[in-house]
Amino acid sequence: MSAHPLPSRRKALQVLAGAPLLPLGSGAMASLLSGCGGGDDDPSYVSAAFTSMPAPTLANAAAMATTTVDSTLQVKFSDQTTRSYTLGYQPFFITGDLVPDGKGGTIVAGGYYDIHNQPIMDTTGSTPRQFFSDCPDGMSLLTVPNAKVDGVKGKPVFAVVQFEYTTRNLKGDSMYGMLPSPIAVLTLDQDPNTGKLSLVKYHNVDTSGVKGLWITCGASLSPWGTHLSSEEYEPDAFDQGALGQPLATLKGFSQNLYGDPAKANPYDYGHLPEVTVNPDGTGSIQKHYCLGRISHELIQVMPDNRTVLMGDDATNGALFMFVADKEKDLSAGTLYAAKYTSVLNATTSAAISWINLGHASSAEVKALVDGGIKASDIMESLTTDPGDASYTKIVLNKKTLWVKVKPGQEKAAAFLETHRYAALKGASTAFTKMEGTTVNVKDKKAYSAISAIKDSMVSGKSGNVPALNVNFPAAINAGGVLEHTMTGGQKDSAGAAIHSDWVPTSSQFIAPLLGEDLTTPDALGNTANADKISMPDNLKFSEKMRTLFIGEDSGMHVNNFLWAYNVDTKQLSRVLSTPSGAESTGLQAVDEINGWTYIMSNFQHPGDWESPLHDVVKPVLDPLIRANYKDRYGAAVGYLTATPTQPKLHW
Repeated sequence: MSAHPLPSRRKALQVLAGAPLLPLGSGAMASLLSGCGGGDDDPSYVSAAFTSMPAPTLANAAAMATTTVDSTLQVKFSDQTTRSYTLGYQPFFITGDLVPDGKGGTIVAGGYYDIHNQPIMDTTGSTPRQFFSDCPDGMSLLTVPNAKVDGVKGKPVFAVVQFEYTTRNLKGDSMYGMLPSPIAVLTLDQDPNTGKLSLVKYHNVDTSGVKGLWITCGASLSPWGTHLSSEEYEPDAFDQGALGQPLATLKGFSQNLYGDPAKANPYDYGHLPEVTVNPDGTGSIQKHYCLGRISHELIQVMPDNRTVLMGDDATNGALFMFVADKEKDLSAGTLYAAKYTSVLNATTSAAISWINLGHASSAEVKALVDGGIKASDIMESLTTDPGDASYTKIVLNKKTLWVKVKPGQEKAAAFLETHRYAALKGASTAFTKMEGTTVNVKDKKAYSAISAIKDSMVSGKSGNVPALNVNFPAAINAGGVLEHTMTGGQKDSAGAAIHSDWVPTSSQFIAPLLGEDLTTPDALGNTANADKISMPDNLKFSEKMRTLFIGEDSGMHVNNFLWAYNVDTKQLSRVLSTPSGAESTGLQAVDEINGWTYIMSNFQHPGDWESPLHDVVKPVLDPLIRANYKDRYGAAVGYLTATPTQPKLHW
């Protein structure tokens, strides 16, 4: 490794203080060069690459029972010098910790609250305690103009973090979907000399005005600086097992939120919440009802500030797009669903036609819900063939239905029964667990994680409809990453112009990012090749590093991994390993905040053992994970950083 001469002793001590990655932005580079005595002739950043760490094994059981990072970031400069940065992991907290509330007191990290903002208590154990989540998920690191928060000594930076669900109560009973998802704003103190982030304040966002949040999964940062949340597995208002969750789950949710199992309306959930952070480290929330009521996972707003691409974490799900009427305003627009006009499989590129499902404002759709509209007011949905040609046969969640929209209810169907309506209109409701979505602006490509290629995507399997043109010859249970090519000047399937320059026109799978199922498990228990991705979930792209980051939610890897894939060199590198049984979540690639670069990363439900996947490792790892993470009730929220002796750029 070549290098420039070391700076003064005082500056060298600052260099060795431990900085999160490096300043990659040109403005940040200039300021740091100036501050360290550099000039116009100093080299500029050219590229970055990650080395790949080995998957941990039982020879080092401790590494399998915690977040392990054994990778490096190698940076190349314009003078052909390189510098290597050893990476590590820094949590802000483990859920269940008491953290500062900014008012001189403490608050439970990841704690749950009812509609009156009172703690929801778990009374199933010998000692009651407030419920807190073991499933932190989507996170956004951001700044706010004129921010000022007491206790911040450096620069105020904020992170919005949401909590998808909690695995179980103290008695051990499943609590999936039974609690209103909390969402919090973290005020972080950014050290201007090292970039280190320290938690100063935890603010629980009041969600009572949006009737609570339902299973908040992945998230993204909008181009205008707000946190775009999610509500996945929307409750099936017909209760036919064709959508994400039955009404029994909604009743449990309603009991915990309202104290009344009958009060929650299924049509208030499955929408897009948006959180705005205030300069004092508090946050406010609104819920958009006009982006389709689907299994929202992780959406991506394009650089035009209007076009939104949305995955759909469902079986027989679809690719959706929303084009807002105004920039930086998701309160009204047109909803589209993709129809593949040629066959998509592991080796083909398939063309897309977009079906216009309708136009609405959030206020219009919410007014329908508040007015008491019922599923039976919107459409007929039958589970047996009525023998009537006016009904359309569709398949959702591998179940066959016959549906018909009631006269004049097309808008309600499009925005409240989006899955049924999209299928009725001929969209390719053929995907199995389409998860996170992200964008590569320079190449005008978008990426969608397909967690598992099975069932509805495989010819002859349950849920597959050949005419929908998503037809794999065999399952790839380990999934893959789908790439979309985008352009402008497009028309919808009816011939009307789509007013966006960011419309996907074709999709194809990225060959190096297809998982590989194993015919027999390896010695550790993995049922998918541990040196390839398996069941991708979170996706985020770094424009500066030209790198697609991929977080796993795999039931096929004994430990889930965070991967980095350079789209130019095609190099795939394992960057991080989560505790065994945990899912990699909270992913965000932050190219620059005040000159520093961060990769945000959380994990969920450590020690969530599956048999036979974890049969080999569970006896060894279970006691370690219980000791590390509050008897498996806790999980981490944090980011990748450099190790304490890791230098930042010097000249």
